Amino acid sequence: MSDRTITRRIRGTDTSDGAGVKLKRIIGQPGLDMLDPFLLLDEFRSDSADDYIAGFPEHPHRGFETVTYMLAGHMRHGDNHGNRGDLTPGSVQWMTAGRGILHSEMPQQENGLMWGFQLWVNLPAKDKMTAPRYQDIAPERIPVVHPADGVEVKVIAGELAGATGPVEGIATAPVYLDVSLQPGARFALALPVGHHGFTYVFEGESALVGGERLQRSELGVLSDGEQLQLAGGDKPSRLLVVAGKSLNEPVARYGPFVMNTQAQIHEAITDFRAGRF
Repeated sequence: MSDRTITRRIRGTDTSDGAGVKLKRIIGQPGLDMLDPFLLLDEFRSDSADDYIAGFPEHPHRGFETVTYMLAGHMRHGDNHGNRGDLTPGSVQWMTAGRGILHSEMPQQENGLMWGFQLWVNLPAKDKMTAPRYQDIAPERIPVVHPADGVEVKVIAGELAGATGPVEGIATAPVYLDVSLQPGARFALALPVGHHGFTYVFEGESALVGGERLQRSELGVLSDGEQLQLAGGDKPSRLLVVAGKSLNEPVARYGPFVMNTQAQIHEAITDFRAGRF
């Protein structure tokens, strides 16, 4: 079987979003503008309320999907269609914004650690104006498998070791895994051929990815191939492994609007200002 390797390494840049939430932007920055179909990856992590308390007040989305994965903390989401829900430790929200929605995510704590990820996934042209929908996934719905000694994997999307992630019906057929590796553990992870993929180490000092050491807070863009060789470092480590089917379509972006042409961007702005979201 052909092995995937690291073709690029990216470190996140410190920035802020929403009403001033401090975060690290890994995809969607000058070093890695996008990795089709992935448009953005942010890691937010702080135990200082000043860094996150202002949250993400109501803001629009059109033409793509947002994926929030909470590791620690508590946020409440809501939208202008009356949907409400809680994002608690270990939970996932896969929101398909489609033709348009006004959405907010606000912290429900005033102290303690707030930690998680937000991933933006593009929608194909045929689905950009679909009806908005949510997949709110509680921690207990995410299967946990042990495909090798010293390896634990939370399967958010995709299939592994007989388990299927709870995220369903996504056009890009994503794989989204949270992989924990004990020192010395080794594991060959099968990934769909042709899917663009990346890994991001977020706990521990480092992990071996495709035979190379990937440091904490470092993203590795993966080559194509049938499998990815993973191995633990000197200390326990934890990383995201994410892959998705590339769309190979033109991308026009303006803040929270992602379409295929500038004319569609202008239409999104007009619709938003006219209250048609």
